[in-house]
Amino acid sequence: MKNFKLVIQYDGARYKGWQRLGNQSNTIQGKIEQVLTKLEGHDSEIIGSSRTDAGVHAYGQVANVKLRNAISAEELQSYLNTYLPQDISVVEVEEVNDRFHARYNANDKTYLYQIWNKSYHNPFIRKFSMHVTEPLNVAKMKEASKYFIGKHDFTAFSNAKSKKKSAERTIRTIEMKEVDGFITIRVVGDGFLYHMVRKMVGTLIEVGLGEKKPADIADILRSKDRSRAGFAEAQGLHLEKIDFQQ
Repeated sequence: MKNFKLVIQYDGARYKGWQRLGNQSNTIQGKIEQVLTKLEGHDSEIIGSSRTDAGVHAYGQVANVKLRNAISAEELQSYLNTYLPQDISVVEVEEVNDRFHARYNANDKTYLYQIWNKSYHNPFIRKFSMHVTEPLNVAKMKEASKYFIGKHDFTAFSNAKSKKKSAERTIRTIEMKEVDGFITIRVVGDGFLYHMVRKMVGTLIEVGLGEKKPADIADILRSKDRSRAGFAEAQGLHLEKIDFQQ
């Protein structure tokens, strides 16, 4: 049996997210497993590094799958890209050792959020960014983002249903750039809770609109009150990169 590492890109607009939901095949995982099952002749399970939400995109989702078929990495990539829909692409396939696990071996994850901050729509990026028509104070947003850096309890910035698991996560860096109304927010952390990045960005947008002050971030973190955080739209979020333990 061979273990393969896959790097996958997808436009998540028409999918219910990464994770297969019961018999629901309208997920990224479900679509890939359908093709792998056709290849193997029996049910095949693929393990993803990050369970992206419905409508969220990926430049660098990573997954692994173990196959009995004596196929090569190159042949597997070609087979997948032949039968997958055009909004899902396998950009890299590598045979790895049997111990590699896409979720458990993942280290840091990088998410990119895109905002179009003009009064008019941008038809070329409308599916991949959130449109905010009122001017944003990016300097205030950058100031506010510093409060997220470090290890914190992110309960207030999550919609996670389970209270059994720790809500502590470490945010390593947040980079924010603005070029002629196009704002990008890049967040690197050791892991993210359900909806965490979208709630972080949504709150930064509220700061940019003057609805909150930068220092309010610290208060919201301490409060653990989910009702105090904002919430950004799904289509602006992109899983950009996953780093693994060496």
